[in-house]
Amino acid sequence: MKKQTIQTPDAPQAIGTYSQAIRVDGGETVYLSGQIGLDPFTMLMVDGIEAQIQQVFLNLKAVAVASGGDLADIVKLNIYLTDLVHFARLNEIMAGYFSQPYPARAAVGVAALPRGALVEMDAVMVLQG
Repeated sequence: MKKQTIQTPDAPQAIGTYSQAIRVDGGETVYLSGQIGLDPFTMLMVDGIEAQIQQVFLNLKAVAVASGGDLADIVKLNIYLTDLVHFARLNEIMAGYFSQPYPARAAVGVAALPRGALVEMDAVMVLQG
C-alpha cells in the first residue's frame, strides 16, 4: 500500500505523532486527521463553541483542498463534542458548509478533548477519479 502525506500551512500543524491527512493506494481515498478549533496561524484555540465549530470546518476544508478535494468530497465525518447541548447549533453551522447528499456521520459526546477543545472532527474523503 502506498501512502502520501498531506501537509498544508493553512491548517494547524500536527501537535503529535500524526499527519494532517494521508492519501492511500490509487490516490482516491484520503483520511483527514482530527481537527480542533486551533487558528492555524497563531496555533491558539478560538473562543467559544460556535467559533470552534467554524474553525474546525475551515481547518478540515484547508486539508481537503491541499489533498486535491473539497468538503463536498467528504463521505464520512466523525464529530466529538464535550457537551451534546451544542448538537443543534453544530447542525445549523454544518448546513453552511455541506449540501445534500450529506456525508455519513457520527456525533459522540466525550469527556475531554486535546487542549481543552469543545469540538473535534475527523473525516474520510473520496476524490473523483
